[in-house]
Amino acid sequence: MDWRVMLPLAFVTLILHASPLVAQSAPIEYRMLATSKTSTLEKELNEAAKAGYRFQTVMGGETAGSGGKEVVAIMARSGVPRGVYEYKLLATTRTSQMQKELQQAAEAGFDYRGQTVFQSTFGGREVVCILERDTEQRGSPGVSFKLLATTKTSTMEKELMEAGAEGYEAVGMTVAKTALGGDELVTILRRQLR
Repeated sequence: MDWRVMLPLAFVTLILHASPLVAQSAPIEYRMLATSKTSTLEKELNEAAKAGYRFQTVMGGETAGSGGKEVVAIMARSGVPRGVYEYKLLATTRTSQMQKELQQAAEAGFDYRGQTVFQSTFGGREVVCILERDTEQRGSPGVSFKLLATTKTSTMEKELMEAGAEGYEAVGMTVAKTALGGDELVTILRRQLR
């Protein structure tokens, strides 16, 4: 057989046999973080990040066996390095304070990753927001945050429409009893800066 026919056939055979190896994904390791103190969670998030884990999701509530309410986060890592991350946790019952802290964190290079509501021992029901930055990248990710808080869904929809017209995208929402004493819808939005 002519080499001009053999070479392409050998190449196709190699690709077909190698493709399952390429398609296989690396195994994923998980680490669960659970604490009754929000201050402890930030420390544990950063310790896990130093071991190569990255934040996946968070939820606050009552867990079995804990004897109370906890905030629980899932961290994951695989054989594929994806950067070195640092985490900042914001927790407050005052939504106006959260807006200010979100923007300060954005200016320091952090971006939104998740939020939940957590019943802490001393702070009451807090809105908890987890932010992340890649320590290998310099500068801000170029984002701006907007926090909307209201007791009425119709008001939230109106405010979302206004924020959307300014280019803000909703990234998370919780319902929490805040310092104002009522149940509030709290929505965090972000906009990519040019």
